[in-house]
Amino acid sequence: MFLGKVIGTVWSTRKDEKLIGSKFLIVKELDLENNFKTDFVVAVDSVGAGVGEIVLCATGSSARQTNQTKDKPVDAVIMAIVDKLDVSVKS
Repeated sequence: MFLGKVIGTVWSTRKDEKLIGSKFLIVKELDLENNFKTDFVVAVDSVGAGVGEIVLCATGSSARQTNQTKDKPVDAVIMAIVDKLDVSVKS
């Protein structure tokens, strides 16, 4: 799993029939200080996220474990919208 920020939307009128009705969002990975990392994914949105929101994503076989993505050709899914992060770093 990783934290990311939704930075855009992918529109696709033609896709595998198992993906019809799915919303695709571009998610850029974040570090714990909300700074962008270099990696990004196109993820199926299973929770109604939108551009600008911080989200929790799963990739690989775990991405096919939500009700919306089960048995579908998905490699990344948005599975939570983050309300708050509490991070304690000891120095």
